[in-house]
Amino acid sequence: MYDYYLGGSHNFAVDRQRAAEVLVVLPQARVFARQNRAFLRRAVRYFVAQGIQQFLDLGAGLPTVGAAHEVAVECRVVYVDDEPTAVAHGQLLLAGNPLAACVQADITRPDEVLDHPDTQRILDFDQPLGVLLCAVLHFVPDERGPAGVVRAYREALAPGSMLALSHATATDYPDLLAEVVDTYRVTQNQAYPRTRAEVTGLVASFEQLVWPGVVYTPEWRPEHVADIGDPTESLAYAVVATCP
Repeated sequence: MYDYYLGGSHNFAVDRQRAAEVLVVLPQARVFARQNRAFLRRAVRYFVAQGIQQFLDLGAGLPTVGAAHEVAVECRVVYVDDEPTAVAHGQLLLAGNPLAACVQADITRPDEVLDHPDTQRILDFDQPLGVLLCAVLHFVPDERGPAGVVRAYREALAPGSMLALSHATATDYPDLLAEVVDTYRVTQNQAYPRTRAEVTGLVASFEQLVWPGVVYTPEWRPEHVADIGDPTESLAYAVVATCP
């Protein structure tokens, strides 16, 4: 569904059908996906400018349409997702790329991700690492402890590492988002939008937030003012945090 929202070609009929149902209820879903991917690209470029040369993309889905390895072409990247079809397809897309891998694992089990042979082969946890948690934690319910999941990854990071996180919110369109949540209930990924304060709490284990803090995705260091538009239509907050 996410690939479809982005205008990609790596999706199936069932994805397009379900995405179309969401778009009827919430046309901004396409804006959400594209603004989120644009934020990811800006965050990756920012990380590279800070000297980071390796990335762990958690809940990555398909590594297409401006994924991390397409932005940071000489960097090492491990993509992680628990959906077998997405991972299998991602592995085909990355075949022959020695700097990138696609791993099937549950991101809410950090040890499973961090100890995976491909993660260990490609990433050096003694060096600064860029962690991407973009548009994924809103699929993790409170009872599974999303803030604790973030904390576990933080504890594995070397000084100088950074986190980029984006998260869906129902703050400005609560009634419409409630309908979307109902739509997602029949998929394998139920949705749990959160407020700005709740998103801020998810990164409490990190020492410092990079300016401008927790903002709507198009407001995080846009390349052009015209790219912001109506930021509330992005339906998501974004934040970058650091490990000094």
